[in-house]
Amino acid sequence: MKKTASAIWEGGIKDGKGRISTESGALKQNPYGFNTRFENTPGTNPEELIGAAHAGCFSMALSLMLGEAKLVPERIDTTAEVTLEKQDDGFAITAIHLTLKAKVPGASDEQFKEIANKAKAGCPVSKVLNANITLDATLVS
Repeated sequence: MKKTASAIWEGGIKDGKGRISTESGALKQNPYGFNTRFENTPGTNPEELIGAAHAGCFSMALSLMLGEAKLVPERIDTTAEVTLEKQDDGFAITAIHLTLKAKVPGASDEQFKEIANKAKAGCPVSKVLNANITLDATLVS
């Protein structure tokens, strides 16, 4: 399976503008630029998109692994906080912190956290990222 996304950039780093699109059409010419990445101007940025991909992938992996343990989640709510830091050789994504709140009838807290940590390590997006990935997992009733 292969999925495709594309980006078009026009201009210099600070005055230029870009557009990001996905093959599925979920993103169509979504604007991004220096201002959306570093100045909190409305629009997207690569770190936000990586965070969304990671939260989505982790949530699906967790659902799969809970199912393998004969548990069906009612709700999985994941937020990914992506840290971009300036380093000597430029910028790097150094960390991603996942915050998970899930309602899983019949799961013990210990079992839930064990499965959540396996999902964190096993989801394909976690595997591709070269960052410190941490997780706070809360089982809600």
